[in-house]
Amino acid sequence: MIYDVIIIGGSPAGLTAGIYIARKKLKAVILTKNVGGQCLLTDTIENFPGFDLISGRELSEKMRAQSEKYGVPAREGVEVESIEKTDDNFLVKLKGGEKMEAKSVIIATGKSPNKLKIPGEKEFENKGVSFCTTCDAPLFAGKDVAVIGGGNSGLNAALDLVKYANKVYVLEYGARIIGDELLQERLKQSGNAEFLLNAEATEIRGGSFVEKIIYQDKKSGGTKEIFVGGVFVNAGWLPATGFLSAQCGVDLNEKGEVVINPKTNETSVQGIFAAGDVTDVKYKQCVIAAGEGAKAALSAYEYLMS
Repeated sequence: MIYDVIIIGGSPAGLTAGIYIARKKLKAVILTKNVGGQCLLTDTIENFPGFDLISGRELSEKMRAQSEKYGVPAREGVEVESIEKTDDNFLVKLKGGEKMEAKSVIIATGKSPNKLKIPGEKEFENKGVSFCTTCDAPLFAGKDVAVIGGGNSGLNAALDLVKYANKVYVLEYGARIIGDELLQERLKQSGNAEFLLNAEATEIRGGSFVEKIIYQDKKSGGTKEIFVGGVFVNAGWLPATGFLSAQCGVDLNEKGEVVINPKTNETSVQGIFAAGDVTDVKYKQCVIAAGEGAKAALSAYEYLMS
């Protein structure tokens, strides 16, 4: 079977692409390790139009159902190993040896958060451990919280949180604060932010929810703890582009993100499109990813028709 479109990734970008492709009556399939992608990292979404409050999993399942209703199924539990250009089409190889062929491809594999790999991090995901302040900061109103990780992204995360939280601790691994002076000054002026330097987080503890962080004071060598109701891990994000080899021909930027034409979402390879957080689009948000998925699908349709 030769598909019109193979969509790689079951994130909001990939699922929305599936909905639009389905309505164009094209033969397509969504390939994904899990439906939802990064949406599954947040228990509650309050900034997606049309929903006052919805879980990431529920939103993803609604998108999946809509795509499958019109004839584009999502194959869950599969992982793409490579994409190769044939004479006229694209050969998509899955881990395990299966090969699939398509006239066009949409890449929507998103990003994965760098993990601290400390005890308690995995156990308390969605139970106080979060990777997105834009998504989850309002859920921690009135609580003491911590941001693990510095730089501008860590400072911006803390600025998101000081609007809601009672107290925000910023754990900085180094001996000085890294990031723009202006951001640092804003946090200091907020009155409810505290910087902990030379702090290496070693464990997250709690009962049914996060209760405290254990960290090592690298200067004194001692072990300390702070009581918090939330932990925001800010160790960076990695675009899921490991399956795109140089032979594939898709251009990546210095961050490993797929470079796209912002008008069409086409990559450097004609017939391959990309959408969502895996691309070099500036803002990484669920609603933006969904819109980008629609753009990629419509562009793929135009490509196929031409």
